[in-house]
Amino acid sequence: MNDASSNGISYAITFVIVAGVVAFRWKRMSRARPLKLEWLWVLPTLYAGLCVILYAQHPPQGTAWLFCMAAAGLGALLGWQRGKMMRIAVDPDTHALNQRGSPAALLFIVALVAARSALRVVVERGGWAIDPFVVTDVLMALALGLFAAMRVEMFLRGRRLLAGAV
Repeated sequence: MNDASSNGISYAITFVIVAGVVAFRWKRMSRARPLKLEWLWVLPTLYAGLCVILYAQHPPQGTAWLFCMAAAGLGALLGWQRGKMMRIAVDPDTHALNQRGSPAALLFIVALVAARSALRVVVERGGWAIDPFVVTDVLMALALGLFAAMRVEMFLRGRRLLAGAV
C-alpha cells in the first residue's frame, strides 16, 4: 500500500471516530447535568500535573518555551470563549446549578480538531523539519490553557448566577 492510500484510510478512520463522538455528545447535550463549582478545578489540575510530568521528561528548549506560552495564552482565549458558550442555569427551587452543552461549543471543538489536522497535513507535505516533541509540548500547553480558562469562566459565571438567585 502506498503512502497516499494509507493516509486516506487514516483520515477516514479519524473522521468516522470524530463523527461518532460528535453524534454521541450531540445527543447527550440536550440533557441538563448538575454543575458542581467545587469540582471544576479537578480536570485542569490533573492535566497540569500531566503536563509537568511530560515537560520534566523532555523539557522544551529555547524558543519552544515561547511557543508553549503563546499556545497557553491562545488556549486560554479559546477556552474562555468555549466556557461562555456553555449554558448554565440555576434551578429556582433548589438553587442548584445545571449545565448544558452548547452545540456551538461542540462545533468549536470540532473546528479546533479540524484545524489541528489541517496543520498536520501542511507540516507533513511542506517538508518542514519540526521536532515532534515541540509540537506535542505546544499542543499540551494549548489544551491546558483551554481547560483552565473554560473552567474559570464557568466558575465565575456560576458563582454570579448563584449570588443573583438568593
